[in-house]
Amino acid sequence: MKRIFVLATLVTVAFAAAVAACSPAKTQTETTPAPDFAIKDLQGANLSLASYKGKVLVLNFWATWCPPCRKEIPDFIEVYREFKDKGLEILGVSVDETTAEALLEWTKKTGINYPIALATPEIVRDFEPGEYIPATIIIDRSGRIRYRQASLMDKETLVRLFQEYQ
Repeated sequence: MKRIFVLATLVTVAFAAAVAACSPAKTQTETTPAPDFAIKDLQGANLSLASYKGKVLVLNFWATWCPPCRKEIPDFIEVYREFKDKGLEILGVSVDETTAEALLEWTKKTGINYPIALATPEIVRDFEPGEYIPATIIIDRSGRIRYRQASLMDKETLVRLFQEYQ
């Protein structure tokens, strides 16, 4: 009887995990002021909301161990290359539990061409990315949060959002 209970519990937990992993994209449109932040990227540059004034900022919470996060990186690289000169900025905020040096090495091997920073408790608290990654927040040129998505971001959506909020 104990074995059946344990097996039933494991099946229930596995089913709940599968449902959570396959849940539809959670998106939200809003127009609230973005909180200011102060964070250092992996190269040691100080970044803040003010440093992105006049630009559309894509704030992307992600991790190296997250398959959907890794899948969206090539699209982010491509969109950043295409639209950086038109006012698009991307800041990847890694929730990995690693050192800045190890993460920098990983990002170089991956070819990431936009700034990456390790998440701080403050930026997570202030931006509330939610329980799931990847989580992407779009901040318009005037510093207002305009869009949130807690799922894989594809190139077409990223381009559309940039064009909509620039």
